[in-house]
Amino acid sequence: MGDVLAGFHATWEFESDSVLIRYERGIRTPKLFQALGERRIPLEAIAGVTLTPGRRGTVVLHAPPRPGADPLMEAAAGQLKEDCDPYRLVLPAEREVLAEYYADELRARLTESGPAGRHLVAAPEAPLRFKAYDGKASFDGTSVSFRWFWTGASSAKWKAGDQTFPVTGLSGVEWRSPELFEGYLRLVRRDAAGPPAQADHDPAAVVFGLGYGPVHESLPFVAAVLAAVRRGGPVAAVPAPGPRRDPAGVAERIRHLGELHRAGLVTDEEFSVKKAELLAEL
Repeated sequence: MGDVLAGFHATWEFESDSVLIRYERGIRTPKLFQALGERRIPLEAIAGVTLTPGRRGTVVLHAPPRPGADPLMEAAAGQLKEDCDPYRLVLPAEREVLAEYYADELRARLTESGPAGRHLVAAPEAPLRFKAYDGKASFDGTSVSFRWFWTGASSAKWKAGDQTFPVTGLSGVEWRSPELFEGYLRLVRRDAAGPPAQADHDPAAVVFGLGYGPVHESLPFVAAVLAAVRRGGPVAAVPAPGPRRDPAGVAERIRHLGELHRAGLVTDEEFSVKKAELLAEL
């Protein structure tokens, strides 16, 4: 095809075997798009193509990946807001006819369907790092390191000390968006015995908070780690979190809850209910 379709936050260049997506930089462009910069999506990674009406005089071209084809979307696990979906191209409604043409052309070139047996889209490249609420996470391509902050890390994490996890010792990675309550990043170790501790007490996890571990920093990080893990073998199912808490940890979570409440991210009702649940564990 070799043609280009420009939208509000990205430009899609249609090639014979892939779609090259270049994300714009600007104050209105989602920070995740800016962090990704440019991505090449092989046609074999695309599950399908739709064109639907958008908001306020726009149309949306959507070409989502097949399950398992993109480590970024696999790590996100459906938690991204619609406006932050890197596979959506929003265009002015007057370009609908042109967008429909490209959508038809793209559909005609798709030959694969169903889950992908391997990652087909490249993950963000290491080294990567970001600040969580209780520590600094870094990934050099072969291992993940956590360095705890004295202002946020629980006593359990201080007792365990700073941590380094070779990718070869991991079976998976779990990301709960920082835009959700009690967000975190957890590494799943191959030698783990039993259910993990709460993320704020698990030395293999860092917790997010207001302004810590934002999506545009933590999600590419997790995608890169997940891709490295997958190259070394299949990802194991992530075990359900265990109920373990101690009084110091409960106090820290109540303090964090209060910060979210004061920032307007948690309603009065949600604050009261969650605080009662935490106090009931003492």
